[in-house]
Amino acid sequence: MSYEAMTLCMSHSPGFARDREETYGHAFRAGLAEVRDAVRDWDPSLVVFFGSDHRRAFGEVLPSASVVQSAEGLGDSESPTGPYDVPAPLAKDLTRHLLAADYDIAVTRHIALDHGFGQTAADVLGALDARPLIPIFLNCATLPLTRPGRSAAIGREVARYFEATDERVLYIGSGGMSHNPPTLALTDEGLGEEERRALSAAHREAAKDDIRPDWDREMLTRMQSADTSWVDDITSEFLQTAGVGAHELRTWFAAYAAGAQGMRTVAYEPVREWLTGMGIALSQPAKSAA
Repeated sequence: MSYEAMTLCMSHSPGFARDREETYGHAFRAGLAEVRDAVRDWDPSLVVFFGSDHRRAFGEVLPSASVVQSAEGLGDSESPTGPYDVPAPLAKDLTRHLLAADYDIAVTRHIALDHGFGQTAADVLGALDARPLIPIFLNCATLPLTRPGRSAAIGREVARYFEATDERVLYIGSGGMSHNPPTLALTDEGLGEEERRALSAAHREAAKDDIRPDWDREMLTRMQSADTSWVDDITSEFLQTAGVGAHELRTWFAAYAAGAQGMRTVAYEPVREWLTGMGIALSQPAKSAA
């Protein structure tokens, strides 16, 4: 055996989960079905999931990046509950590798992860515990926000660790694309669920106009390149031009850099009712040159 990798980057949205009648997002739904089949057929032995949080899971202590050793689903925004199948010894060894490489990565021993992980994990894999999965949290919502290029650097170092293994690794980045959700744009603090719903309802119509399809398509085009070095020059200010939710593309950059391959656009659709530019990009599986 030898190391192999495939990369998937995909938007998430609470609106998608709430749209039980499947009224909106038909192109996105078709893309999700395609990548779900591709992942099942490729049959990864491990998923490394770069995800975000929406000021729910991490509260009093907020790292810029953390490897999670044990997790369950929080169940917010109709995301799933139950345990993730986190291979703790592997997660711990990965953390040691990152620290030795001078990445000041935090450790999260156990946490309930919100829909920034749970929605995409369940939609793509079928369940939170369907496959061994190492969650890597990247802060995308509030200080401390690292440079977007730092997320890519972490992704590359994660890949260096797994290149010495026989794992078939699916790298997932979940979040974005352009969107400006009121619960993140209008406050710096965490909110209770009732407060979230009230704030979202009051400003929902305005947020529909904050999707930037041209900006999203430009990012998807850039990600077709196997040369990921352009990410190193992306700034937080550039991401902010597409809304506070676009900061979640840090998770895409980490997965994209880890996979080190060009990614084709499977689907893109600006879904106003979900307040989000919904994109999906997937790479071909690749074996290590070693």
